[in-house]
Amino acid sequence: MPELSRRRRLLVLAICCTSLLMVSLDNTILNVALPSMQRDLHTTVPGLQWTIDAYTLVLASLLMLAGSTADRLGRRRVFQAGLVLFTAGSVLCSLAPGLGWLVVFRMVQAVGGSMLNPVAMSIITNTFTDPRERARAIGVWGGVVGISMAAGPVIGGALVETTGWRAIFWINLPVGLAALVMTARYVPESRAPKPRRPDPVGQVLMIVLLGSLTYGIIEGSAAGWASPLILGCFAAAGCALAGLVAYERRRAEPLIEPRLFRSAPFSGATVVAVSAFAALGGFLFLNTLYLQNDRGLSALDAGLYMLPMAVMCLVFAPLSGRLVGARGPRLPLVLAGAAMTASGLLVAASGTGTSAGSSDLLLFSAYVLFGIGFGLVNAPITNTAVSGLPRSRAGVAAAVASTSRQVGSSLGVAVIGATVAAGMRETGWWIVTGCGAAVLVVGTITTGRWAARTAERAAARTGLPSEQSRIPVTR
Repeated sequence: MPELSRRRRLLVLAICCTSLLMVSLDNTILNVALPSMQRDLHTTVPGLQWTIDAYTLVLASLLMLAGSTADRLGRRRVFQAGLVLFTAGSVLCSLAPGLGWLVVFRMVQAVGGSMLNPVAMSIITNTFTDPRERARAIGVWGGVVGISMAAGPVIGGALVETTGWRAIFWINLPVGLAALVMTARYVPESRAPKPRRPDPVGQVLMIVLLGSLTYGIIEGSAAGWASPLILGCFAAAGCALAGLVAYERRRAEPLIEPRLFRSAPFSGATVVAVSAFAALGGFLFLNTLYLQNDRGLSALDAGLYMLPMAVMCLVFAPLSGRLVGARGPRLPLVLAGAAMTASGLLVAASGTGTSAGSSDLLLFSAYVLFGIGFGLVNAPITNTAVSGLPRSRAGVAAAVASTSRQVGSSLGVAVIGATVAAGMRETGWWIVTGCGAAVLVVGTITTGRWAARTAERAAARTGLPSEQSRIPVTR
């Protein structure tokens, strides 16, 4: 891709951030609308879980395919296709006559979403080649998540109160169309110098692994954890995982490159992403049900209650990018893990998840801490995942990082939703706390000098002819 002017690079960043805003806004708005959807569609807690997890499962399953396809066919072309599918899927969701159709149309959305965020991150990575400039751009990217978290609950609450839950999907139409026009005009086409071949076997194994694992967790409470169906799901997930590892290690151009995991920062970023987004998915799911069902707040009031978390995320996400550029990823990851752990402890230790008379001050403190932690965690995840790797693998590396996020969110909703369905809501808060602690511990271990050296060695094993083709490690 040719070197672009600073103004053009900023335009590309803005367009890529628009796609992230659309996807993130859709997720945060949906969480606020869950109780309204539950009443209107006459569904259960597992039904609500599927409106979220059907999306995240398809998204997680296809992200790596989308990243490698973009590297091969052209990142702008795949990005545009994703915008069209996501926007069309949103319109279909607003017209869904029942829960089953809504779940199907959410899967259509997910197919489009899989072509957006990882491809956009790949575009950003190849547009901003300077490590510090790239870290700041990723910080802006992370700040968009804060914007969506701030605006989503309030916009979603207002739409649900005035028009109904179907209106939450309408907002994607103008945003998607505007992004489509801007992409055609300003985003240059780019491809990997040596694109990889498709890996259909690996793709099928990935779908079986994620689908069977999540289905078993969500339906375990209703069907019985020892039932043949649930045990069969877990067995299928185990076999798919074993088959995926064995098959990908022998394949010359695998869907998931095992060599990437030789890098301690890359592996650590994967674990941190799963943990952080499991905490987020569980935190939002529990809070939405608690505020509206237990405390009797309206959708709009519930959105306003969670505003402190969103504002903190908005403030600290760009700061995290600057910290990564100046000091490396360790400091923001340590602070993020500590804040998320403290937030979970505040709620878990007090029993807020079950008591309708809980202190507003306690909730406010927990929301502020979680917003700070989540605002700090995104930029170091992405920066660590791509640091020290070849630019030709940027699409795959970004896709793995994005897949880890979606897998974490899906598992968080599945596991914590299962505790809610089993009447053990307080256990869900302790799980959120444990996820925050995992961010702290793993982030600390995998962002030191030893870990950075493993990234250098992993990059050296890729077989690329030139050191200039690698993204420098940001320590």
